[in-house]
Amino acid sequence: MAVATSMRRPTARAVGSVAVATVVANVCSYLVHLPAGRWLAPSGYGEFAVLLQVILLLSVPAVAVQSVIAREVVRGRDLAAVLRAAMWTTLGVAAVSACAVPIVAAVCATDPVATAAAFACAPLLVVISVVQGVYQGRQQFTQLAWMIAGVALARTVPAVVGLAATRSATGAFVGFALGTLVAALLTCAALLRDDPHLRRSGRETTSLTATSPRVVLAASQVQLVLVALTSVDLLVSRPLLGEHEAGLYALGTIAAKIAFWLPQAVGVVFFPRLAVADRSRDGLRVALGVVGVIGLVVVGASVVGAPLVDLLFGDQYRPITGWLWLFALAGAAQALVQVVALAAIATDRTWVGLIVWAAVAVEIVLAVWAAESAVSLAVISAGVSAATAVVAAVAVTRSAATVEV
Repeated sequence: MAVATSMRRPTARAVGSVAVATVVANVCSYLVHLPAGRWLAPSGYGEFAVLLQVILLLSVPAVAVQSVIAREVVRGRDLAAVLRAAMWTTLGVAAVSACAVPIVAAVCATDPVATAAAFACAPLLVVISVVQGVYQGRQQFTQLAWMIAGVALARTVPAVVGLAATRSATGAFVGFALGTLVAALLTCAALLRDDPHLRRSGRETTSLTATSPRVVLAASQVQLVLVALTSVDLLVSRPLLGEHEAGLYALGTIAAKIAFWLPQAVGVVFFPRLAVADRSRDGLRVALGVVGVIGLVVVGASVVGAPLVDLLFGDQYRPITGWLWLFALAGAAQALVQVVALAAIATDRTWVGLIVWAAVAVEIVLAVWAAESAVSLAVISAGVSAATAVVAAVAVTRSAATVEV
């Protein structure tokens, strides 16, 4: 009993430190939403929210690389070799981002300058995630926590300044791009400071099979479908609902994002445990339980705190106020799917992505067929997300049990 307690205490401290940093990052993120909701009309806020989702989609390779690097660090791979493989992912993301700017600006009806600034963040986010993956794999959670909070502050402050100066999405995303550049430089400097031998390492002929593009792509498709599940509703809201209803829906998704990102620390801390074969199944069960409890708390808080929306954002968003709990429910379910996705990457069971891809397809079909308002689209999103969480969790848990037997 004493041993078990001593093992739980470092885990609790690690979750606590990363959770505090994640809360800081979330507060920074939603502080941008507050002035945006005040200073932008619903149509402008809709553009702002869509471009934030674009950044989220562009961060998929970054999140995948972080998970792969953390996994390989846990397994004792040569760090310099792992970083060289990640460099090619960074260059690929930069090239794809440059080509996609005019396409996204046309399809999503967003300002080209704002879109270009948003896309400029993509390769920089990969660099940041590479460094964070090293600290995560080494289970240096205190340093990782400081880095998460610092990156959030470095990105958010310039964005708020740009928004205040221009009262436009363009100013905000130019600020995001500049802040992300500063954050990338600072994280790289921190890694070189903590690991000075890295500059001279990596000349060995270490195999890159474990971090090959194929492996990174496999992890990326799992992360991509997770991002698709959490963002497809907002991306289709403008063409399906119109600018005004889409703006209302965009505000409601703040509750979903809070429910989704608040328990992120649990996955970060438990990931090294998920990557160890004899601890993976138990780690997954505990992580799912903790994330589920946090989700229920957020859903309840969204009911109690709903009246604050009118005070913070104004009467124009009142039609969505009473339905924030529905958005929170969708985000809580998506957080459970995220834990399952991390377990899939950690144990090389990337087939779980097929379940979530099917769910995304179902959600799109239902949205096109039945979504007539912000509330009806929220019902579809919450229902599909909850069903996906149950199916994916059961499938991965049974697979783990079969492997152990």
